[in-house]
Amino acid sequence: MTERNPHRWLILGVLCLSLLVVVIDNMVLNIAIPALIRDLGASSSDIQWIIDSYILVFAGLLLTAGSLADRHGRRRGLVIGLTVFGGASILAVVCQTPGQLIAVRGLMGVGAAFLMPGTLSILTTVFDDEERKKAIAIWTSVLMLGALGGPTAGGLLLEHFWWGSVFLMNIPVAALGVVAALAVIPESRGPAGRPDLVGALLSMISTTAVVWGVISSAKEGWASAQTLSGFVIAVLGLTAFAVWERRVAEPMLPLSLFRNRNFAGASLSLVLLSFSAGGTLLALTQYLQFVLDYPPAKAGLAFIPMIVTTMICNGLGVVVDKKLGARVALTSGLLLMAAGFVVIATLEPGDGFLHLATAMILMGAGSGVAGPAAVGTLLSALPPERAGVGSAVNDTVQQVGAALSVAVLGSILATGYRASMPSDVTEQARESIGDALRIAARTGDTALAELAKAAFVDSLSITAMVGVVGGIAAAIVAVSALRPKPDAPASTSTAPDEAAVAAEH
Repeated sequence: MTERNPHRWLILGVLCLSLLVVVIDNMVLNIAIPALIRDLGASSSDIQWIIDSYILVFAGLLLTAGSLADRHGRRRGLVIGLTVFGGASILAVVCQTPGQLIAVRGLMGVGAAFLMPGTLSILTTVFDDEERKKAIAIWTSVLMLGALGGPTAGGLLLEHFWWGSVFLMNIPVAALGVVAALAVIPESRGPAGRPDLVGALLSMISTTAVVWGVISSAKEGWASAQTLSGFVIAVLGLTAFAVWERRVAEPMLPLSLFRNRNFAGASLSLVLLSFSAGGTLLALTQYLQFVLDYPPAKAGLAFIPMIVTTMICNGLGVVVDKKLGARVALTSGLLLMAAGFVVIATLEPGDGFLHLATAMILMGAGSGVAGPAAVGTLLSALPPERAGVGSAVNDTVQQVGAALSVAVLGSILATGYRASMPSDVTEQARESIGDALRIAARTGDTALAELAKAAFVDSLSITAMVGVVGGIAAAIVAVSALRPKPDAPASTSTAPDEAAVAAEH
């Protein structure tokens, strides 16, 4: 980019506003879990599907949505995503059953699949290498503000209105995002070429099958027909996708991108980080409300230490990246995240909020330091004409990691809870802490409530240890894969971007 866009910081503001709808929705949904169980009659399986239906559709469509945005317009893709997401939020408000909400959450996944790659790809094309990581740090900080405001506002709504009110917040933000995007953001495209329809179909089948297999493993077991069929289809689909993309003249996803060690290393680190964090953070929202007895609004405010620390350390991460390089910033941030999981693993039933706040501060610091380095390194390795599909790769690896996290860590949490509960309690009370507390409240059995809380804390500690391992593994990947000065360009398409990374570090 030879000349900087004079409106680039205003464009960044619109991008942040656009992505707020996704952040607000996901954070509010976690806070709303007890309300969904109570008011909508959702079971533990329903809750997991309300979360997973979104991830399943989102992850399956990301690469195709990114490719379509490169071809037909990144601003157009962003506007489509906002419109679908806002429209689905209207439908969510009027849902009457868990099944209806599961379907609507899938539709919201369609909107998010177009929305998220659009924000990152536009950011990539608007900002050059010198300013990109600073823009990413600001982008992340604004999202943290949304993550702070979303649960707080959602908690207040849940205390005074029904569960569906939490989705009302998405509608005005999405509408404002559409207007602002059309008014401020310039349209950008990659070179016009022949659409890779076969590649798009194979990517959707294989990515969806991966997530389906992971979700089924948590519900049916690793040896079940559903799980095995999902993984078999995923392997066959990914193999066919790789063969096709190597042979087709104009591939949707040039596999040469993964020869760039910075791109591949940052992608793998993000997978491991998403895997270690996603399921544990979901469990923390239940810990706050079920174990510490926080009402929804207070549970939302409880994340302030982590969110504020993340915002502060985003700037620190940019400084560390600039002075010492992306490898140092990413590795140190990942190790801080792992330290936060260690603190969670030492939780005891009688511990108060201070213990958890310490863990949140460490995790927030780690996320803040590592985030700009990881995403910035990945985006800097992309050729401009592949900004959309490359940004979708970033989102896809994180969503696959999140799906693995919710399924695997959710299964570990549920299994650990059942194992920690005495065998003489009712079977329903052994299914989940929410069921146990509801039975205890109905029967006045305070002993059952205390047993359930202790069992949940025990299982949370086991789950957090997986986060420790994931954080350390991601740090090892960052140290091994990332390099400040590439010896040679991986391919002609990525050479200019690798040279820019080498010059910056």
